[in-house]
Amino acid sequence: MTTEERVEAAIADRREIVNDAIAEQLPVQKPERLYSASRYLLDAGGKRLRPTILLLTAEAISGEEPLAADYREFPSLEGNGVDVLSAAVSIEVIQSFTLIHDDIMDDDDLRRGVPAVHREYDLETAILAGDTLYSKAFEYMLDTGAPAERSVRALDELATTCTEICEGQALDVDFEERGDVTTDEYLEMVEFKTAVLYAAASAIPAILLGSDQETVDALHGYGLDIGRAFQIQDDLLDLTVPSEELGKQRGSDLVEGKRTVITLHARDQGVDVDTLVSDDPGEAEIEAAVARLEEAGSIDFAREMAQDLVDSGKQQLEVLPDGESRSLLEDIADFLIERGY
Repeated sequence: MTTEERVEAAIADRREIVNDAIAEQLPVQKPERLYSASRYLLDAGGKRLRPTILLLTAEAISGEEPLAADYREFPSLEGNGVDVLSAAVSIEVIQSFTLIHDDIMDDDDLRRGVPAVHREYDLETAILAGDTLYSKAFEYMLDTGAPAERSVRALDELATTCTEICEGQALDVDFEERGDVTTDEYLEMVEFKTAVLYAAASAIPAILLGSDQETVDALHGYGLDIGRAFQIQDDLLDLTVPSEELGKQRGSDLVEGKRTVITLHARDQGVDVDTLVSDDPGEAEIEAAVARLEEAGSIDFAREMAQDLVDSGKQQLEVLPDGESRSLLEDIADFLIERGY
């Protein structure tokens, strides 16, 4: 079985568990329009990669065989049961909240192959749905049954993560108006906007199950590293995958003037990235722009940076015992920069 097949199988197994838990914990109740909108993107699909990472990390910490334990009564390091599945749902609900609000801010029409929430319902309902998911996530994190001190630490991690996601989004918006963004600033933005939720998914099970601070910090670092690599891979896929596979225009980041590690490197090599493509480029124009970025070494630069981040993330996993779950976490790191769209 290839790395991709192993990862896809691990995600599929846990996706079913997480989906059942979402249906249980977030029923469509009164007012039905609000809760229907809140469930809309969650029901539309999604890999459930972040909750999978959370569950795998819990398995690796405890030494449980994959899928063998009851995630609602998962053994902590002292043997007490902790509902790590509720924590996994919390992380996925936060992810859905960010997507709803991102689509509103970007005025996007589609998400996961269906109309965005504000298109399917209306703007007011979409905002309320996102806010509902945000608050529900904290309820779910509080319902794990972990000791009070650990629950507070997990809630603090989640609250900090949500604040940083908003800060990252604000930085991303600010970058659209700036021509002097540095690579370090870009990586900080990516860390806040994307990577911190991976870090929370990795560190929170360690907090809830009673791991020492060294383990919590290392797992947090794993999530930050692979989360940044994930975003860099997304930036690469935007340029290298045909439009029909992307589900959107290839090179849309160039058209929209978004700052990425690729364009920032190219700018430092003397490429005028703001004039690489027109407002409505054809495929030939995109091909020429990508060729120019390749010539500047910017595509390879981004690929090498993503690989370095993945290697660093995998090293952080050395705090975990050897086993199948740790091996799958390593495979997920590789998968994030080897995947297609």
